[in-house]
Amino acid sequence: MLDVFVALLLAHVVADFLGQPNAMIRRKSEPAMLLAHIAIVFALAWVSLGGNWQLALALASAHMVIDGFKVWGLPAHWRDSLPAFLGDQAAHLATLVAAAILVPNALATGVWADNIDQIRTPAILASGAIVSIWGGGYAVGLLMKPYTDQFASDGSDPGSEGLENAGRIIGKLERGLIFLFLCVGEATATGFLIAAKSVLRFDTASKGQKAGEYVIIGTLASFGWGLATGYATLSLLEIAATKP
Repeated sequence: MLDVFVALLLAHVVADFLGQPNAMIRRKSEPAMLLAHIAIVFALAWVSLGGNWQLALALASAHMVIDGFKVWGLPAHWRDSLPAFLGDQAAHLATLVAAAILVPNALATGVWADNIDQIRTPAILASGAIVSIWGGGYAVGLLMKPYTDQFASDGSDPGSEGLENAGRIIGKLERGLIFLFLCVGEATATGFLIAAKSVLRFDTASKGQKAGEYVIIGTLASFGWGLATGYATLSLLEIAATKP
């Protein structure tokens, strides 16, 4: 059961966070774009299960229902919000858990059956890294969107003098480092990372109260996401280690 969940989790995070370019996300209300995403979900689930197309098809269908509801069932102002993103991911996670419970032997006859013990840990680590680095980018971006819109409305921008997309890259790097520190047992190193970023961001924060609060909220959210996903990954690894 655990191995089925881990395989499906890796397929899901790759499909949702690496397999969706911004253009596809913006045009997801178009049926063709949604179907293209679902095709990617099906293909990755099929590969991760080692050829079990029936379960992969069922999961892709469930994924389409969840995404379809988010795109067409939610009010426009809710679709691109953090609660909608978290609810969407929780619903997807629930389908993966249900699939693992209902079809616990889905990997037993697949092409990965003889190598499950060797790929379990790398699959968990890869899933955790993707959720931490790329998933965190989506989550923090949605959290900060109302504040970004406020800066845009009054003609100011705390990052206007910086490099294009530098903030997103910095966020990915810091969450990646946090994930790495936790995985190698150096959790205290995250404190030095916070201190280093505070020093480097001091100039931006000192430009005014709004800019300072914006930087603090974004930094704490990014670090919090990195810590939460890192510890969740470690917990899943501990569960896997006790698997008979």
